[in-house]
Amino acid sequence: MRFTVFFHRTTTTSPPSHRQHLRTLFDGNFTLVRDRGLDHAVEREKNLKPLLNLRNLIKQEPSKSLPVSIIKESIQLPFRPMDFIRKYPSVFEEFYSNGRFEAHVRLTPEAVELDDEEGFMCKSELFKKQVADRLLKLLMISKIHKIPLRVLEGLRWDLGLPMDYVKTMIPEFPDYFRVVGMGDNAVLELVCWCKEQAVSVLEKKLGNKGKDLAFPLQFSTGFEMDNKYEKWLRDWNKLPYVSPYENAGHLNASSDESDRWVVGVLHEIMHLLVSKKTEKDNVLMLGEWLGLASRFKRAILQHPGIFYLSSKNRTYTVVLREGYKRGFLAEDNPAMEFRRKYIHLMNTVKEDSKKDKDKVVKDKTSTKESNVKGDEGKAGEEKRDENLVEEKEEGEETELSDAEDEDASESVVDDDNEESVRDTRRTSSNRRGRNFAERKLNTEKPSRNSRRERSSEKLPRKTWEKNPSQVSNSKNIQMRGEHNDVKSSPQRSRSSKNRERLFTTKTTVV
Repeated sequence: MRFTVFFHRTTTTSPPSHRQHLRTLFDGNFTLVRDRGLDHAVEREKNLKPLLNLRNLIKQEPSKSLPVSIIKESIQLPFRPMDFIRKYPSVFEEFYSNGRFEAHVRLTPEAVELDDEEGFMCKSELFKKQVADRLLKLLMISKIHKIPLRVLEGLRWDLGLPMDYVKTMIPEFPDYFRVVGMGDNAVLELVCWCKEQAVSVLEKKLGNKGKDLAFPLQFSTGFEMDNKYEKWLRDWNKLPYVSPYENAGHLNASSDESDRWVVGVLHEIMHLLVSKKTEKDNVLMLGEWLGLASRFKRAILQHPGIFYLSSKNRTYTVVLREGYKRGFLAEDNPAMEFRRKYIHLMNTVKEDSKKDKDKVVKDKTSTKESNVKGDEGKAGEEKRDENLVEEKEEGEETELSDAEDEDASESVVDDDNEESVRDTRRTSSNRRGRNFAERKLNTEKPSRNSRRERSSEKLPRKTWEKNPSQVSNSKNIQMRGEHNDVKSSPQRSRSSKNRERLFTTKTTVV
């Protein structure tokens, strides 16, 4: 996904003499491209924050469990509470207590053990000192050295603050800060300025305080910029460095020097975050309190080599490029170490769910195998039926040929007998006449043709196609049968001779 950003030079008419040396904002354009490594770093923590919020909600209950129905009213989850719980079976356990039909949720033993380790880490002096130093630096950056607790609550996750830091940690550092006010008006106020802590990360790394310090620039692969922007950026990075802990009220808000100081403030704030990234809304909220909201937004868009804006997880996240190397944090800290452990536990599949998945896969495989075997069995039965039909047809054809041979022999015997009784029939009386002959002719008897037709109907077309030799033999048999029917059939020969005799008798009488 590419974006083209245009910035135009802003000019003022008749600038004062003491501001003639100040540079104005650049005139150029560049094309933004996505950074896969940083996008993956943002997407890696998807659903981690709501998961830990639900964990904290469960921990607050005396029974260390709570009904699923009240989760939606207490915290915000990305989707339905029951689906969210079932999505991470290694962290949450669903159960029904005392025979009730209402589902409850509690932490799994693995999640409880990991939570105990994190609690032990939060109570260590080293962790508390690191958190206190981050809060102290943030207060010293602020102009009036105060920050409302509601603003800090939005940054609590990114600063790595404990859930109850106001009651447990702040009272342990009375020389650093204190809470003033009540309720929504409560603010965290700086007690004493610490000169040792008023040193920026860039100054610590390069060790040249008061001299020209260049911000490290890292661009995504495929980033394009024109010559104007490249020249402006090179000159901009050579300007004098103004510490974020110094008051820059003497700088013109539209100058490059002031822009460089704003970038330094945002750069230092991003370094104070444990994950070196935060949502854009948190940056703008803090910038609004500092009076730098619009300038923070311009710095993010104008310096893609220092800050990266990711659109993953359905929100915009500001990432400090310097804090990551190949998609992973360049410097580790205890808070992020436990977050990685939770991410690993979220992606861990329990043995029970594995067995269920394997069982489902096996059931599907067995069903497919049974279907295949059933199809093979049906195919085998069909083949056996075809063989039986073929054998039966062959037997019927054999019987049919034998029956035709017997009929042929019988017809020869009938012809001989007919010759012997012909003279007797000629001397028979005329009273048998035509009616007797017609009655004989109309007599219905089962003929060999009908029997042959029934046998041919039994034979399927597939058999005729498979056995051409049988087809030819059966055709020869049929032709022989038809010939016998025409010339050797005793009934037909008898009826024809009777017609001849009756015709002769009628002619003689006339």
